[in-house]
Amino acid sequence: MLSHTLEHGVLVITLDQDPGIDGRAALTTHITNLVDAHKPTPVVIVLTDRAGSHAAVSAVLRAHQWCGRLGVLMSVVTHSAPVRRLLENNADTSGPRLVVHARADTAIATAFTAAA
Repeated sequence: MLSHTLEHGVLVITLDQDPGIDGRAALTTHITNLVDAHKPTPVVIVLTDRAGSHAAVSAVLRAHQWCGRLGVLMSVVTHSAPVRRLLENNADTSGPRLVVHARADTAIATAFTAAA
């Protein structure tokens, strides 16, 4: 369901399937544990087409709140315009802004540049 790599000093987490409502909390925990292990590295979460569910979006938004508390820059990538709008409309606004991209290469380059 989840994989991760380091690309140009950016933690890239890829969600490739829907966690379902029952898997949302476990997914959030897994993401936040990866963030903790790699902080202060910027994070890009890639939601594949199969992972663009409400449960995955909820987990990503919770991870964004966690990153905000830690001062870690986080971006999300999804090809789905409705999912991008859902993320943007429901993101926590009390910390760093959640940046949502349509392309992973753009998100990684932007995160790398922002962290430099």
